[in-house]
Amino acid sequence: MKYTGKLLVLLLVLFAVSSCGPKDGVYFVNLNDGDTVDPSFIVEMGVNGMKLEPAGPPNEGAGHHHIIVDAGFIPEGTVIPANATHIHFGKAQTEALLKLSPGEHTLTLQFADGLHRSYGEKWSKTITVNVQ
Repeated sequence: MKYTGKLLVLLLVLFAVSSCGPKDGVYFVNLNDGDTVDPSFIVEMGVNGMKLEPAGPPNEGAGHHHIIVDAGFIPEGTVIPANATHIHFGKAQTEALLKLSPGEHTLTLQFADGLHRSYGEKWSKTITVNVQ
């Protein structure tokens, strides 16, 4: 019985540790909600639970980042437009230089498949930054 109790404790600890891993989704590596940044700043993008790959034929569970300036997430299955406020990183980049005017801006990190079809709100993250 002595070893059974120790084994049970070990299994409970292993289960607890394995369930504490990173949450699936996208995240800003170097920025937090409410940060103050210069007009020109680096954004580092991360993803957990999906494979990062360039634009092209879509593969299940894979895609690339987009940053949407001053707007929220794109609904699932909707193609993300390519313009000044919807910035595509179709080469699977994880870092970008952004230039914004002074003031408060929202940045939405949106993950999408190889054809730029959004994975929806679950695969987005919106923060506010203050540009000085």
